[in-house]
Amino acid sequence: MSDIEKVKKLREATGAGFKDCNLAIKESNGNLDKAIEILRVKGISKASKKMSRDAKEGVVVVSGNDNKTSVIEVNCETDFVAKNDDFINFVKELGELNNKKNSNIEELKITKMKNGQTVDANLVALIAKIGEKITIGKAKTIINSDGLNNHYLHTVVKDNVAKLAVMVSLDTKDNSETIKTFGKQLSMHIAASNPLALESGLIDQKIIEKEQELVTEELKNSGKPDDIAKKISLGKMNKFKEENALLTQAWVMEPKKKVEDVLKELSVTDLKIKEFYRIKIGE
Repeated sequence: MSDIEKVKKLREATGAGFKDCNLAIKESNGNLDKAIEILRVKGISKASKKMSRDAKEGVVVVSGNDNKTSVIEVNCETDFVAKNDDFINFVKELGELNNKKNSNIEELKITKMKNGQTVDANLVALIAKIGEKITIGKAKTIINSDGLNNHYLHTVVKDNVAKLAVMVSLDTKDNSETIKTFGKQLSMHIAASNPLALESGLIDQKIIEKEQELVTEELKNSGKPDDIAKKISLGKMNKFKEENALLTQAWVMEPKKKVEDVLKELSVTDLKIKEFYRIKIGE
């Protein structure tokens, strides 16, 4: 095999540029395996320089089925790269592996992909090839053996890859189309309304305290008597909790009703919202 043919083969194997491949072939005395190693070392060097930059774009990818559903976030620097075929192919395979590993990121990173290399090694190679910082972000798996999961994707990039994803887990033995439709609508509602918790009592206390600070500061400058200010403060905080707890939010499809009202109207005795998860790139 001539050096030119080796350079071509090396480019196909690594995706690196002609100049880098040519130098690697010369440095390795024509040994392709050694040349791949040389490029990987250089790739790691290139990747480490890029890792100090911001990666605020990217995608989320959902995988799994009605009983086990997973989502994982992969960030990059530009929206252009988020639509790149190599990037999309990587995140789609990563999504499937993430579902198998139950969103255990440490295990996922050392798992081998279809090409025989680990996720970490493929990530480094992708960074070197594309020229942007790429990072694995948040991941979540919801397992439900007593009901069914549903999900919704918004701003779809391709197939199961999008900019926003919602997973909803319902506890019920009812597997009818009515329940599946409700699950899909509930996922869409969560995408639009972004609830902080299922019930008001489950909202993170730090978020409540921060909101209370803002309300107190606002009323401090209003000049209202203390007793009136306290009543207004209580009202504002109750409204905040109501608007940010899923069950008491106005139902997006019919705002005069609350989510808990729609749940009751379905008249399925064992139906409960077990959990939900919403993730959006940039938030």
